[in-house]
Amino acid sequence: MSEMRLIVAGAGGRMGRALTRAIADTKGAVVAGALEAPGSELLGKDAGVLAGLPANGIKLSADLWAMSKDADGILDFTVPAATIANVAIAAERGLVHVIGTTGLSASDNAVIKSVTNRAVVVQSGNMSLGVNLLAAVVKRVAKALDESFDIEVVETHHRMKVDAPSGTALMLGQAAAAGRGISLEDHADRGRDGITGARKPGDIGFASLRGGTVAGEHSVTFLGPFERLTLSHLAEDRMLFAHGALKAALWAHGKAPGHYSMADVLGLADI
Repeated sequence: MSEMRLIVAGAGGRMGRALTRAIADTKGAVVAGALEAPGSELLGKDAGVLAGLPANGIKLSADLWAMSKDADGILDFTVPAATIANVAIAAERGLVHVIGTTGLSASDNAVIKSVTNRAVVVQSGNMSLGVNLLAAVVKRVAKALDESFDIEVVETHHRMKVDAPSGTALMLGQAAAAGRGISLEDHADRGRDGITGARKPGDIGFASLRGGTVAGEHSVTFLGPFERLTLSHLAEDRMLFAHGALKAALWAHGKAPGHYSMADVLGLADI
């Protein structure tokens, strides 16, 4: 099979530059386009140079329709509004759309799922192998332990992250809820301040820390009578997310239309 031609959305950002470097390191993939927001001062810059690599001749552009003419997929770790704007074009062009954007609303996710009867979408709050294994373990542990064990999800990220809880924290919360056979929306406790009253049995709590340059730390603690179990994952460099996204794109190339996750990519969907 020829090389998979990939567009990097948000190519001028930290994650976009990491994705460009990851593609350069990955056999079977090549940068076919570099998307950036309209009005960005980086438009026209070389994507390779911005990523700290030799020039690759791919200039940052805001015209996804034009650059997608000869592409096979798009790696999208941007912001909700940009991702939703990309969804229709990616589907129309038949691109594999790998979505790592977090902070998406229920209506945003509905838009994404609306195209999956005709398009291939791989979406995950975290593209790392370790985190997806963690989610599988969390689901199993939550199923094994009853409500006498409270569940708390704690995450830490760099000071520039704009959404909370992180997409990964919510993914882990969803895994815990699935293990318990409950709805996360009905049992999430995402904000404690002041006189909150006693903890409600069955709730899944979230706490978010922000500061420094932390790439991402997540833990899920099960607190029971006289004992605690903590499962955790520490990300040391965002390149791990970039390589996970590349794995997802290459896996999805040629797949039937549908909405997939990293659990599908890694063969964990039945855990």
